[in-house]
Amino acid sequence: MAGLLAALAEVDDRGVYSGDDSTVTFVSWREHIQAGAELAAALRARLRPDAPPHVGVLLGNTPFFSTVLVAAALTGIVPVGLNPTRRGAALQRDIDTADCQLVLADSGGRDAAAGIDVVDVESADFAAELAAHRGARVEFRAADPDDLFMLIFTSGTSGDPKAVRCTHEKVAVPGVMLAERFGLGPTDTCYLSMPLFHSNAVLAGWAPAVAAGASIALRRKFSASQFIPDTRRFGATYANYVGKPLSYILATSERDDDADNPLRVAYGNEAAPRDIRRFADRFAVQVVDGFGSSEGGVSIARTPDTPDGALGPLVGGIDILDVETGESCPPGVIGEMVNTAGPGQFRGYYNDPDAEAQRMTGGVYRSGDLAYRDEAGFAYFAGRLGDWMRVDGENLGTAPIERILMRHPEVTEAAVYPIPDPAVGDQVMAALVVADVDAFDVEKFVEFLSAQGDLGPKQWPSYLRLSTALPRTETFKVLKRQLTAEATDCADPVFPVTRPATG
Repeated sequence: MAGLLAALAEVDDRGVYSGDDSTVTFVSWREHIQAGAELAAALRARLRPDAPPHVGVLLGNTPFFSTVLVAAALTGIVPVGLNPTRRGAALQRDIDTADCQLVLADSGGRDAAAGIDVVDVESADFAAELAAHRGARVEFRAADPDDLFMLIFTSGTSGDPKAVRCTHEKVAVPGVMLAERFGLGPTDTCYLSMPLFHSNAVLAGWAPAVAAGASIALRRKFSASQFIPDTRRFGATYANYVGKPLSYILATSERDDDADNPLRVAYGNEAAPRDIRRFADRFAVQVVDGFGSSEGGVSIARTPDTPDGALGPLVGGIDILDVETGESCPPGVIGEMVNTAGPGQFRGYYNDPDAEAQRMTGGVYRSGDLAYRDEAGFAYFAGRLGDWMRVDGENLGTAPIERILMRHPEVTEAAVYPIPDPAVGDQVMAALVVADVDAFDVEKFVEFLSAQGDLGPKQWPSYLRLSTALPRTETFKVLKRQLTAEATDCADPVFPVTRPATG
């Protein structure tokens, strides 16, 4: 990353844009990299030399966060992306796990870190610290590809988050690859509204912009209503996403000028196939959806011939193994996605050798993701191992059921999860996001389910939960363990479902 930034050290006509809904501020790459050198000098003055140079980051998507990443590339300081939805002992656990010597926080981060000692980067005292290092020399270190660039925690949807080692290679390689793949260059502006403490924003947003010599436009926090207006204000031609943002943008009111925007490519993962098509048509933009995780051990890319709903072809050692026997699964059988060729871009967890060893059991990278293949070798996501349900003796994945429920035109999001049942092991429960809970006709929805020929008898939901929003992480992943814990005892209306008898 130091080498990629070095090419921008004297660039004045491109840089970092930011601003609220009406203003735009600009800092050139030359100024931004100089600010990174000054920040690095100020942090070095605070850090103990006898401990890892790890600095926790509780910041919104601001130019300062990007400055921290520049400082990391220049000097070897290691930013640790901290999730602001974590609080109290859970947040302190992440700080301790990552060996953070100090934590940088802005206004939003200070709220998350109540009771935890942080450095207020918006304070007059910190401004004075930075001023003392004004004019610090810009020097680019010679980093080894395996040198640690950043620590990024997993989302923690199925347990305590783990700190993923993001090396210079792991950040720079996808940056260069994506810049080349989408033809990004100096005339482009990359729009980043996904949280920079997560791997998607760093690897699929920030790094490609640096590699391309493009500009960056930062939104402090994602806004569905301001996404397209932002692309116009900043002249953004590329954007990254993770999870459900496309569906939130599509839920905004349609306008006659929706397609009048500069956006050329939207790249990300986990979007619903229906949303990919609708977003591309409505906003006249190429949407490319891939599959991967913070660890990077398994990566699947869609090809032009990939069927709707499929992740892409299984190539390069990626296979689907039976979770009990370890044998390769035949078409149609759900198993765990693995990388039999080795770790891929997985560079291990920090301070968690047991989890790292478990991830690489038998020299095979085990993703923890469930999938099945079709006869042509295309993979279909089936959920997480933690979502695995056992209903009346049969193992079921959640994602295939969710895809069927999403066919209903009034359902904008569906989450399927198990609730314990002493008689059958698990019962299937589904939470549906709809625009008007009171107007939703459950009886007609049951009729709709009856017409879905690929919905198996044991896949039928026993309960429907209707909601206008679901609990989720900052990276838009649904917190299914919270839904499972709430079961039928929740604030939303819940309806029992009886599968109609068949003749």
